[in-house]
Amino acid sequence: MEQNRSSCHRHAGAPMLVKGGEAIVPNVIKTVEVARSRGIPIIWVVREHDPLGRDVELFRRHLYGDGKPKPTSKGSVGAELVDGLVIEEDDYKLVKTRFSAFFNTNLHSYLQGIGITNLVIIGVQTPNCIRQTVFDAVALDYERVTVIIDATAAATPDVHIANIFDIKNVGVATPTLEEWCRSKEQ
Repeated sequence: MEQNRSSCHRHAGAPMLVKGGEAIVPNVIKTVEVARSRGIPIIWVVREHDPLGRDVELFRRHLYGDGKPKPTSKGSVGAELVDGLVIEEDDYKLVKTRFSAFFNTNLHSYLQGIGITNLVIIGVQTPNCIRQTVFDAVALDYERVTVIIDATAAATPDVHIANIFDIKNVGVATPTLEEWCRSKEQ
C-alpha cells in the first residue's frame, strides 16, 4: 500500500510560523526518509499565494495589502519549506491556497491516477491544514488515513491534542512516528 504526506512548514521568523512546528521538523524528516525507503510517493503540499492576495482567504487578505509582508506569496521566504526538508526529483509538489490539500487542487485525481488508497499525513498546523485535509480524505473514502501525531503540530499542545482526539473519532489512525516505523505500513 502507498501513502501520501502533507506538510505546511514555514521558515523560522516567517509571518506564518506555527509555534510548535520547529520541534517536529526532525520527525518530519525521519518520516520522509522512512517513506522513501518503503517506496512510498512523497507529496509536498505547500501554500503559495498571489502577491496581491487575490487568492487568499478573506480573513487573511489584510496581510497582503500595500506595504504588508505577503507571508506566503510565491517566491517569498514564507512559502519555502524549512531547512532540512528537501523536495527530491521523484517527489510531487502540490500548491494549495486553502487549508485542505484537496480543496481546489488536483490532489485527488493525482492520487487516484497513481493508485493511492492510503494516506499518511504530517506537518502543520493540526487544527487547520492537517484537520481539513484529513476530513476531506475521509469524505473521499480513502481506505486508510494516518496522522503521525509527533510529526504534526499546532500552536499549543492542547490545541494539537484536542484536534488529534477529533481526528481519531472519525476512524483515522494516530500512531507516533516510532509506532508507524515499527508497523511497516505501506
